[in-house]
Amino acid sequence: MAGPLRPQIVLFGSSIIQMSFDNGGWGAILANLYARKDASVQPSLVIVYFGGNDSIDPHPSGLGPHVPLQEYVENMRKIANHLKSLSDHIRVIFLTSPPINEEQLRRKLSATQSGRSNESCGVYANALMELCEEMNLKAINLWSAIQAREDWLDVSFTDGVHLSAEGSKVVVKEILRILREADWKTSLHWMSMPTEYAEDSPYYPPTPDGTKTINDHAVGRKTHLVTLEYSDFSFPWCHGVGSISCGP
Repeated sequence: MAGPLRPQIVLFGSSIIQMSFDNGGWGAILANLYARKDASVQPSLVIVYFGGNDSIDPHPSGLGPHVPLQEYVENMRKIANHLKSLSDHIRVIFLTSPPINEEQLRRKLSATQSGRSNESCGVYANALMELCEEMNLKAINLWSAIQAREDWLDVSFTDGVHLSAEGSKVVVKEILRILREADWKTSLHWMSMPTEYAEDSPYYPPTPDGTKTINDHAVGRKTHLVTLEYSDFSFPWCHGVGSISCGP
């Protein structure tokens, strides 16, 4: 099957994916950036995240989400091979398990309830990165990227595991970096893609002087450099409805 005229991006994973669409989450940010640019058809990009639950310590009963490391690696290999087999047009990015804040988590759950450790998350993250290097797949080491920030323990999580708005900014920044640097024939970086219905229309809101109308959605993306790309990674949401439009 031929690839879509407009790309669809799929996020595939566990509760880290589910909660990424909360207010300020990295899934919500990507959805905003790609509004009117992607399509509900065969995906051009699939972002895969598993590992946080797999890396939980095994329970003596044999129950629970733990998956042995080698089995986890083989599961990720199967997912990658399946996605690659669907179409030559599908691109895949794997996300490793992010770190966790063990102290923050302990305040909510007892040690026996948690079974999580930051060290174990790092082991699974490194194993996935090695697999992706072997298979020539794009991958982001969230375990390392989030801990690169000096105050990561204080700002990155809502509960010690799931990412806050600050933690989500790191994820978005890394995804956009991969998309910008990838040597894919058709770039999937949002700034290189056309916006659907970007043309002006007499039905858009008029300017204050009433001489023309403004397509806020298109203007915000065409005329300003989004601060997602900046090293300080600030998010000044302003100057227009439904647009990220601040910047020099």
